Amino acid sequence: MNTIFNKQLFDPAFIKQQSENFNTSKPYKHMVIENFLHEDFANTLYEHFPTMDKLSKHYQGLNEKKSEGSDFNTFHPAYSELRAALNSIEARKWLEEMTGVTDLYSTDDNLGAGIHQGTNGSYLDVHIDFNIHYEKNIHRRFNLLIFLNKNWKEEYGGKAEMWNDDVSKCIQAYLPSFNRCVIFETNEISYHGYSKITIPENESRKSFYCYYYTDIHDKSTKYHDTVFKARPEEGAFKKIKTNVKETFKNNIKATFKKLGIKI
Repeated sequence: MNTIFNKQLFDPAFIKQQSENFNTSKPYKHMVIENFLHEDFANTLYEHFPTMDKLSKHYQGLNEKKSEGSDFNTFHPAYSELRAALNSIEARKWLEEMTGVTDLYSTDDNLGAGIHQGTNGSYLDVHIDFNIHYEKNIHRRFNLLIFLNKNWKEEYGGKAEMWNDDVSKCIQAYLPSFNRCVIFETNEISYHGYSKITIPENESRKSFYCYYYTDIHDKSTKYHDTVFKARPEEGAFKKIKTNVKETFKNNIKATFKKLGIKI
C-alpha cells in the first residue's frame, strides 16, 4: 500500500477535508485528489500504459468513440497491483469514511476495473451509468478514475465534465491531468462525459477506472443500462436519434435481464 498511494491520503485531516468537499460538491457528490498515487508508481503505470492492441473493446457509435480493456493478464503487473490495492480493505474503508457509504466492494470483471483510452477525435457523450451490475445484481455506487496523461493541454479538450440533472449546463470540468483522481457518486443525475479531443497522433487520453458497488438495499430499484443524452448545442436530429436508440436499448436489456438472458 505504501508504495502505491500518496501517504497523504490516509492523514485524518486530509480525510476530513475531502469528506467535506465530497458532501458539499455540485452538481452531485464528488471529489478531486491531486497526486493520488506515489509518484514512482504513477510513472510506472504511465510508461507501461497498454497499447491499443491490448484493448478488447473499441466503441465508434453515435455517442462514443473510445477504447477500453480489462484483461489484466496482458497488462504490466503494476496494473494488477493497483486493482488489488483499490479493492483492499484499507482502500475501501478509506472511501467509506469519506463518502459515508458502507460495505463497498469492487468486482473482478470488466465492470470492476480496467483502462480507458481515446486517440485523436475520441469523445464520450454525456450520460449516466448503468445502476445495477447485469450479472451480479449489485448496486453501482461510485466511479474512481485516475488519469495518466502527462503534459495535457487545455486546447486538447477532453475534460471530465459534470452536468446538471437536465443536461442543460456543464457545472464542473476537470482536465485529465497526470495522477489526478476523480471520484464521484453514480446515481440518476450524475451526468458526465467528455467532448471531442484534438490531440497529436502520438498522444491519447488515458485513464484507469475502478467501480464500487454495494448490495441492493432498496428492492424497488429497477435496472437500467447506460443512458446517453445529446448536448444542448447538438442538433435536433442527434437528440432524437439518441433518445430513440437509448430507449430501445434499455428496454431490450431490461427485458433480457428479467428473463435471465446473458448479453
